[in-house]
Amino acid sequence: MKLDDADLTERGLEPSGHARLLILACGALAHEILAVTRANCFEHIDLQCLPAILHNHPERITPAVRDTVAEARSAGYTRILLAYADCGTGGHLQQAAAELGLEMLPGPHCYAFFEGTEGFVARAEEEFTAFYLTDFLVRQFDAFVWEPLGLDRHPELRDTYFGHYEKLVYQAQTDDPLLTLKAQDCAKRLGLAFERRQTGYGDLEKAIKEFGTGI
Repeated sequence: MKLDDADLTERGLEPSGHARLLILACGALAHEILAVTRANCFEHIDLQCLPAILHNHPERITPAVRDTVAEARSAGYTRILLAYADCGTGGHLQQAAAELGLEMLPGPHCYAFFEGTEGFVARAEEEFTAFYLTDFLVRQFDAFVWEPLGLDRHPELRDTYFGHYEKLVYQAQTDDPLLTLKAQDCAKRLGLAFERRQTGYGDLEKAIKEFGTGI
């Protein structure tokens, strides 16, 4: 069903000729996406996020994306950027994006976005013993890593999960000394060497700018 101007206005969308764009994203990227859209004054871009905790159950990501896209289409969105990587879906998410006509960022996971997917993938074999944290995961380390793995109750499991890792790489999207200290503490708790990389928003920022300007 095509929505008329009154329907669009009621749903918070722009009338015909000024269609709004939607970014459908992992909740772990919400802060960064909002930072980019606000910095570029992309008021015509809306953001909808799925729960970041879905990464603990990647088989649920693709069905959740399909359901949310159906709702978004019915609300009048014609262009949707899927701000996800493969994220452990084994190619199913990319296949769904192609079937649904979504624009999607390439890459294995968001760590690649921030460092630049091409370079990150090229270095993968050299860094297979690195465990990565972003700003989001540093803030949510206990909720997304420590507690789900049971390390708060069974610290002896540390070697089971992290015995093959050598270092923790903190990909810093912002320059926040407190986050850096917290990331250092995460590395200490995991018994890993610490490395900080100032990545900014990387390929994620580029994709949003291209999406927002129609390039």
